[in-house]
Amino acid sequence: MFFHRQELQHKASPDRPDAVYARKLQEVLGGQYGEITVAMQYGFQSWNAHIPGKYRDLLFGIGAEEFGHVEMLATMIAQLLEKAPIGVTEKAVQDDPTVAAVIGGTDLQHAIVAGAGARPVDSMGNPWSAGYITASGNLLADFTANANAEMQGRVQVARLYHMTDDAGVRDLLSFLLARDTMHQNQWIAAARELQEEGLEGLPVPSNFPQAKEDRSVSYDYINFSDGAAAAEGSWASGPTPDGNGQFSYKEAPGTSQTVPMPPPTRPDSRLYGTTDLPNAVEKIAGTVQDKLHKE
Repeated sequence: MFFHRQELQHKASPDRPDAVYARKLQEVLGGQYGEITVAMQYGFQSWNAHIPGKYRDLLFGIGAEEFGHVEMLATMIAQLLEKAPIGVTEKAVQDDPTVAAVIGGTDLQHAIVAGAGARPVDSMGNPWSAGYITASGNLLADFTANANAEMQGRVQVARLYHMTDDAGVRDLLSFLLARDTMHQNQWIAAARELQEEGLEGLPVPSNFPQAKEDRSVSYDYINFSDGAAAAEGSWASGPTPDGNGQFSYKEAPGTSQTVPMPPPTRPDSRLYGTTDLPNAVEKIAGTVQDKLHKE
């Protein structure tokens, strides 16, 4: 059951309107790593959780908070659009008319479609997609994906922070950066705790027997590039993070070690794709008859 309180978790008021920046801010609202994505991602992970207790409660709690972040950003975008001129503003970076023509300055659908309001799209106007979310049912895989989502989102918010000098916008972004810091740490801690409690481990999924793998290549780093410096990392030698093996480094196999392509399985592959089907069948039959006579 959802209840809504008409309050914001943090203030979301810009100092002045800016339609160009409103378009930029759409990325962290409706982009791949935006607030809509993480809100829905944590929501579906919690609804699909198979075990009750602290991990599901963690998903519920952060997911609910992220819906509040969606609301704050949508509110901020709407206020940036209020009384903003539709077009490239004087202080925007797109001063060059050619660049302005390419980038477009503002998202015209903010005005035409949404009536000076936020939209569930990214900064280029691409609609938010449910394909952005990860909810596999495996908590270690999901918590790791969540940490990545928070990292990617924080990178984008940090970049947006430096694209404006509006104190009101920066105040909200500063708050969101702090919450991303917390959530990154929470998901990493949750992933570690899952492993310490033996509920899941590496490699994911841990309940698939490794004996059914081709164990001869489970921990080989086969370098298919000519960048030999990759052999210097801890991923190329020493114990593996899952504790089940030792890394080894190998150069990519040469042509003498590779497996050749199998021959065509059709009697005459040149015939396929022809529009003359009766003639093609006749030629195939003739080929088969010739082989039978020879045998």
